[in-house]
Amino acid sequence: MKVAIVYDRVNKIGGAERVLESLAELFPKSILFTSVYNEKTTPWAKKFQIRTSYLQKIPIINRRHEFIPYLMPFAFESFKFESFDLVISVTSEAAKGIIVPINVPHVCICLTPTRYLWSGYEEYFKNIILRFFSYPLVWYLKRWDLAASKRPDKFIAISANVKKRIQKYYKRESIVIYPPADRLYKKKVRTVEIREKNYFLVVSRLVDYKRIDLAVRACTRLKLPLVVIGEGSEYEKLDSIAGDTIIFKGRVSDEELISYYRNCRALIFPGEEDFGITMVEVQLAGKPVVAYGAGGALEIVDEGITGIFFKRQSVQALCDVLLNFKDSRYNEKDCKINAKRFSEDKFKKALSAFLKTQHYL
Repeated sequence: MKVAIVYDRVNKIGGAERVLESLAELFPKSILFTSVYNEKTTPWAKKFQIRTSYLQKIPIINRRHEFIPYLMPFAFESFKFESFDLVISVTSEAAKGIIVPINVPHVCICLTPTRYLWSGYEEYFKNIILRFFSYPLVWYLKRWDLAASKRPDKFIAISANVKKRIQKYYKRESIVIYPPADRLYKKKVRTVEIREKNYFLVVSRLVDYKRIDLAVRACTRLKLPLVVIGEGSEYEKLDSIAGDTIIFKGRVSDEELISYYRNCRALIFPGEEDFGITMVEVQLAGKPVVAYGAGGALEIVDEGITGIFFKRQSVQALCDVLLNFKDSRYNEKDCKINAKRFSEDKFKKALSAFLKTQHYL
């Protein structure tokens, strides 16, 4: 059986990429189609045969794709799938807009409806001037995105939260299959010694909508140790507001990441996410989560057992929770048991069963 996997862009590592790695194991001879590919930043992708779009020929685009959202529709519509038996798109943007022959099934694993067009529009376009001048482009992309959402035969949502968004914005039904969140611990890695003690932890891309500023401001105000792992465009801003108790580690190895998970007091998760794989990873290490009570956190964290929510997305609300945080309330075993609901084995079995019921396998 010849399978094509389609993904928005291959230039980073994150939760979505763990889905792709699992698909590569389910379909070892599959071919991965993507708009752009940055080999230096994606060692995980070497297991794939990769076909890129014409955008790959444009200098710098494989690192700064955000400059050309208007070209993404043309890039994905240019791919051909006549020789394939099944196409699976994994997307939070344009990959669902591929055009496949009528006799080739297309299943979309939707990470979220395009955030900057729908649920996150107000966050991305806070600037009134930017909103005004970008309106024609956003209008075009919204119209195309709605048309693209009609193209998959079936939708799979990565969480109940995303399922609601698919219904709200695309008017499509979907089933929920949670993504594989335990791949980090399946690798044979050794833990390493870390110097930081008694710290809270953030693991995230440093971009605006993740709201890492809340964690930095709260821990600075309370003089609590905070380790921030991750890179992104917000680093300089976050560094400028950080006090002496905040440590930025940038990108770390898997060995270091597991060690930071296992030795932290708790993971702080201040954003509203579609799922939130780091919340699962830290619980697999036996540690709890302090999360904003919205989005994927409501499905991942068992409040009072494996973590605690703050109800308002504000520095003061987070401070109130951190001031009253008691490590002794949380049990390592409870955290691990809760997190095992999101295993790779369950993902593979659920996806395979779904494809078989649809007669796609």
